Amino acid sequence: MPYLNTRDGTALYYKDWGTGRPVILLHGWPLSSDSWDDGALALAEAGFRAISYDRRGFGRSEQPWDGYDYDTLADDLADVIAHTGADDVALVGFSMGGGEVARYMSRHGGAKISQAALVASVVPYMLKTEDNPNGTPQSVFDDMTAGMKEDRAKFFASFFQDFFGIGLFGNATSDEEVHHAWTVAMQAGLKPTLACAAAFATTDFRPDLAAFKVPTLIIHGTKDKTVPIEASAHAAAAGIKDATLIEYDGPHGLFATHKTELVADLIRFLKT
Repeated sequence: MPYLNTRDGTALYYKDWGTGRPVILLHGWPLSSDSWDDGALALAEAGFRAISYDRRGFGRSEQPWDGYDYDTLADDLADVIAHTGADDVALVGFSMGGGEVARYMSRHGGAKISQAALVASVVPYMLKTEDNPNGTPQSVFDDMTAGMKEDRAKFFASFFQDFFGIGLFGNATSDEEVHHAWTVAMQAGLKPTLACAAAFATTDFRPDLAAFKVPTLIIHGTKDKTVPIEASAHAAAAGIKDATLIEYDGPHGLFATHKTELVADLIRFLKT
């Protein structure tokens, strides 16, 4: 299997499919690059080079004790770009992956990036504070941490119900898809799972928004219970110059529940 080593020596598993202009796909928490397989295949078949990788601590990548802050994760992305020789890159970040896109744009000056897309992203700030009243209360994240520490398998069985909008959208995705997501989540290390949850819950990306100096597409579900749209997509669209917002009548896991629509919108954007 293809691996690359980051600047601190962490081994990351990655996929490099197709030829053409590179599109780097960043996955959400607590999944792996496999969650992008449908989209990556469609992009490769449409003439793009689809690159995806497992975030450190998740999937098939190494599970170091440290490095789950967004500065390090953005450096990992920079190392992926350097290793693959990608240029004129479109970055597509789903959920937690949107934060890596934002921090890369500010920390690395958006080097080699010509377009960006945020899908059901945590950007710009999830935590409820006095100056972010639409955010999620700290108590919600505290309960998540407690649930994962007590019985991670049980916690994720419940978590993916809201993630995919089970019940709210009927059979938007199959039981097998939900089970697969649970299986992938359980492959991640407990420490990285907890540390990354803390990172996406508390990192304020509002100062990073000005670093988006490329056309940016934002896609989000209006009924997303995992990352509510008001504090995320609406705020990001208001703060990023040249951003285009598309709203779906859907939940968080759009890569599965709205994969045909999502891929079509991404390809349309990439070809502009």
